[in-house]
Amino acid sequence: MNLLAGINIGSMLEKVRKPAGYLGTEINAVHKKIGDVKVHLALAFPDLYEVGMSHLGLKILYALVNELPEFYAERVFAPAGDMEELLKKEKIPLFSLESRTPLGSFDLVGFTLQYELSYTTILNMLHLAGIPLRSEKRKMGDPFVIGGGPGALNPEPLAPFFDFFVIGDGEEILPELLHEFAHWKEGLGRGGERKEFLRKISRLPGIYVPSFYEPLYTCGTFCRMTVLEKGAPERIERRTVSDLEHAFYPHSFVVPYTDVVHDRAVLELFRGCSQGCRFCQAGYIYRPVRERTVSRLKELARSIIDSTGFEELSLSSLSSSDYTGIVELLNELEQEFGDKYVKMSLPSLRADVSALQLADRVSQSGGVTFAPEAGSQRLRNVINKRITEEEILEAAAQAVASGRRHIKLYFMIGLPTETDQDLEELVFLVQKIVDLRRTAGNRKHAFKVTVSASTFVPKAHTPFQWEPQIALAEIKRRQDFLRQQFRKIKRVDFTWHEAEMSFLEAVFARGDRRLAAVLERAYALGCKLDAWSDSFNFTLWEKAFAAEGIEPEKYAHYRPGLKERLPWEHIDTGLSGEFLRHEYQKALQGEITHDCRERGCVGCGLPDCPIRQVT
Repeated sequence: MNLLAGINIGSMLEKVRKPAGYLGTEINAVHKKIGDVKVHLALAFPDLYEVGMSHLGLKILYALVNELPEFYAERVFAPAGDMEELLKKEKIPLFSLESRTPLGSFDLVGFTLQYELSYTTILNMLHLAGIPLRSEKRKMGDPFVIGGGPGALNPEPLAPFFDFFVIGDGEEILPELLHEFAHWKEGLGRGGERKEFLRKISRLPGIYVPSFYEPLYTCGTFCRMTVLEKGAPERIERRTVSDLEHAFYPHSFVVPYTDVVHDRAVLELFRGCSQGCRFCQAGYIYRPVRERTVSRLKELARSIIDSTGFEELSLSSLSSSDYTGIVELLNELEQEFGDKYVKMSLPSLRADVSALQLADRVSQSGGVTFAPEAGSQRLRNVINKRITEEEILEAAAQAVASGRRHIKLYFMIGLPTETDQDLEELVFLVQKIVDLRRTAGNRKHAFKVTVSASTFVPKAHTPFQWEPQIALAEIKRRQDFLRQQFRKIKRVDFTWHEAEMSFLEAVFARGDRRLAAVLERAYALGCKLDAWSDSFNFTLWEKAFAAEGIEPEKYAHYRPGLKERLPWEHIDTGLSGEFLRHEYQKALQGEITHDCRERGCVGCGLPDCPIRQVT
């Protein structure tokens, strides 16, 4: 039932700074009669509209569910501060965009877990909706709260707040899950209970019901996970779309009325990555590589542009230049859209000449972005970033010579085994790139280099999951060192990620279920929208940890033994634990691992990997 009927939402929107983010009437937004559907799903993104509307996963699931006549998916985002105050003042619960249904009136509420610093925002959205924060307190009539996305690969810090998690590719399991819910819902008149539904879906591959499991600790350290519910699996398998070519992909996207972070059409070329960068969680949890054909991509591009009117098409993947048909695809798309004023972008490219040549095909002006990640060759070998300084400089030189006015460089600090010498080599590399402007003889235009330094965060299911993050004071020292060095170099802008944010990210990325109490306490103290620097308050987080008697350093700075059980090991990504341990040991020795698509299987353990089957 829509409890907001009769409330003048329009008058509320006149009082907020960005009303377009709450309308729900955008082009291609889907509107159904709620009484005509069997299952009503809210796709919740724990951040502001402009961020959530840029997320491809949300676009895919929204279109997928709404193509099925018996189901209805609506969107809900975290309200900005002005809207939240109005909701509280008018005693209006958080509502969906399309039908303005209160979030608590949905059957299912599914949160996308993209970033650890969004976790308190999830609690805030539940609270604003009137949904009990902890799953154990929810009753019949309350929605089931679901989590999915990369954050679900270590769900433990959030476990008490979620009824269940979806592990893996959402489009693979969501229709099956919705059908199961519809069947259960039809049987409610025969005495169905919430636990009955959870018990049934816990047997489905890819579904994790945390209340059916209990973590055990020895001397304050995680020991093992015990299964409480008979029939629940000891390990939860990640669901994977094996045939991306024939998998669902939207033929249209919702077109925002207001500016969003990525205001463009998105074409997913392939899923997965075989580069094997040891810090990159996405590169491991989205294996194996699965591609769409050029003909399929051309068909999708045509329909998306026709249905949205977007003037930019982003060719998206973890490393777009690795798509095997990238040159043919660009040829086809240039022929298709050459006279339609549709530009293309390649947002994820390697730092080499071949990648730059691809970038030049879509745009020969403006800036270009490279991600060397580390300044020294030794450290690039440690993280398995198989690119040399010569290749980086060659690509940068070509960029300068072709008239590029801006080069952006992404680095990490605090990588395993990093020393001050590595930081010095980072500075030297940037200086060499700046000097290219003189050697190229291109002084007609303004030229600058932006250096962005994020802090290494160890992530679950990667070779570096055993590696601690460097101490908070050390992060700041290294940031200050780089800041002082780059002040000496003209035309260099230096940006960095707030150290305390990276520290918290590491705490929750490696966290266990005991951190749920800290999350709840931090939220009660006022923490929310922590991913935004103007909302982030580390002092409140310190108070929350102290109140719960938990030392966050024991999570961020702890080095577990290679044979030690980890809080997320019951989540099975398909990767062999032995492979990850071997990669970690190779990293410490500075040994690289080749790209399996170039030189054959590296033994990661994926049972259904086509490369493994061939080799």
